[in-house]
Amino acid sequence: MCGIAGILTNTRPVNDQAVAAMLTLMAHRGPDGAGQWRETDGRVVLGHRRLAIICTGEDGRQPMATADGALVVVFNGEIYNYLELRARLQEMGHRFATASDTEVILEAYRAWGEDCVRELNGMFAFALWDRRRRRLFCARDRFGEKPFLYTVGDGYLAFASEYKALLALDGIAADIVPERVARFLLAPGDGLDRGGETVFAAIHQLPPAHRMVVSENLESRIDRYWNGEPDHDAGRLDIAEAAARFRHLLEDSVALRLRSDVPVGSCLSGGLDSGSIACLVRRRLGDGVPYHTFSGRFPGTPVDEGTYIDAIAEAVHPIRHDVAPDPAQLMEELGDFAWANELPVDSASQYAQYCVFRLARKTGVVVLLDGQGSDEMLGGYEQYFASYLAETGNVDEAAIRARYPGALSYVEAWHLRLPPVVRRHLARLTGRGTDLAFGLRPDLVPKARPQRPRSLQAALRHDSLDGFLNTLLRYGDRNSMAHSVEVRLPFTDHRLFEFVQGLSARMLMGDAQTKRLLRESMTGVLPETVRARWRKQGFLPPHEAWMKDILLGAVKVVIEDPSFVCSPLWEPGWLRSAVTRAYAGEQGLASALWKVLATEAWRTHFIARAAAQPKHSPLM
Repeated sequence: MCGIAGILTNTRPVNDQAVAAMLTLMAHRGPDGAGQWRETDGRVVLGHRRLAIICTGEDGRQPMATADGALVVVFNGEIYNYLELRARLQEMGHRFATASDTEVILEAYRAWGEDCVRELNGMFAFALWDRRRRRLFCARDRFGEKPFLYTVGDGYLAFASEYKALLALDGIAADIVPERVARFLLAPGDGLDRGGETVFAAIHQLPPAHRMVVSENLESRIDRYWNGEPDHDAGRLDIAEAAARFRHLLEDSVALRLRSDVPVGSCLSGGLDSGSIACLVRRRLGDGVPYHTFSGRFPGTPVDEGTYIDAIAEAVHPIRHDVAPDPAQLMEELGDFAWANELPVDSASQYAQYCVFRLARKTGVVVLLDGQGSDEMLGGYEQYFASYLAETGNVDEAAIRARYPGALSYVEAWHLRLPPVVRRHLARLTGRGTDLAFGLRPDLVPKARPQRPRSLQAALRHDSLDGFLNTLLRYGDRNSMAHSVEVRLPFTDHRLFEFVQGLSARMLMGDAQTKRLLRESMTGVLPETVRARWRKQGFLPPHEAWMKDILLGAVKVVIEDPSFVCSPLWEPGWLRSAVTRAYAGEQGLASALWKVLATEAWRTHFIARAAAQPKHSPLM
């Protein structure tokens, strides 16, 4: 887990100082060392900030070259199956000088070329310079856990793990695309960095599951190397067989992600996902090995998960660490939080995640397992029942309505079915409504809402590969790396996804159960009070209380600032009425007002700061 940066030019030499400045801005991603490598003609410079997890000695430092000097790589992430790949490559005659997973990438490329990425089970973003072929080979993991951002300027291509590093280059402006911001604010699942685009006009990203080859003349080719094709053999299994197979795959995924030369702990929220991982970790480690868990708590509020955390802790007896974020602390740290995340965040829950990772670092635990990815892969959100019933008919509808009363409220209220222009007029006329669309410039509001896939598997596939999971993974990357902590996600193992995609809808959400397959597979492993917990809480702070107690005053200050009127995003009139109504006690406005606060914090504490930092020419 690290930060990477580099510049490739077509004629002039690279300015080493520009790469050094990019690395300095990402020092939090790698406090254990920094390194640069320069091609003899000066047209390629690769840089690396190191967080030492595997092969922590000098042998593991980067940039790393092969013994013959033909290949050089900078790599961010972990290759979990590196031991198995190393053994295969040794049988093929490859020699290794280190115990690092980084060297496995180099030798895998030597053996299989561009298809080496298909062999990697891990989270990764890397750039490999092939000195003989004079080309840069770049790749990103299947789900996009690790970032790969790049920009193309006059005579160069530059890449980095974070926006702030690229924005330090001369000529790369922090100009945003307002339509993309609005899209995110209205539908966070659409993301701010989706596909190959980002919110910054001058910066692109390599999409998840893609690879890119850039020639020395800066001609590039990008293609997708993995599509998440379903395992069709899975469809022949009954529910008991499928659950057993899924559990085996998840156990192996957990085992692979426990490989580390530094301490490994777990995030523990009290839900199915993190609880399942914690129980499987304990079974893997045995009772005698110390095991740390880290939880965000909101004591005395309806959203506190303490009861369920206690139940899991009783089963796995970890060394527990709890943190209780509060809104006053959030406001004190809002600038640092915005700088770390680089883009607006849709919920204050991301601040709670930020605090959990900070606690882990202070405790000395550098690697944490977490449960992200399960909801999107396995059907963890109640709204998926709409797609489930569209595919299977109404056989489970009565049971679903009884267990999840709000799950099928997909028929919108009459006013939500009105054209957006009419809704906006009514909102202005009445001074009502809670939809943030009323507070955005009219030209930024989409004319129609995107249609959700009708089949359950299509919905899960979309959200896992092209939807909200991408955004959640970015949150996890930035919040963990802000504190030099590595987060590993057992549910984002491509083998699990392929297997689940091959199952029927009833295997996943039948018998009125969210995540039916996971529940079945965890029988006898997860405490029953957690396994049979039907309603998902989510890792959420008490938004309404936080807004009422602390955050509302900050929102009021923001919208009264003269610069707010000049923003390319907002329509201040409705937002002022929303603040007034919130002060009067109206509920349901916290989400919209939080997004205003988070977006303006991003504008003030990230965009303005990035624009004001010293600029460095990428070329000599």
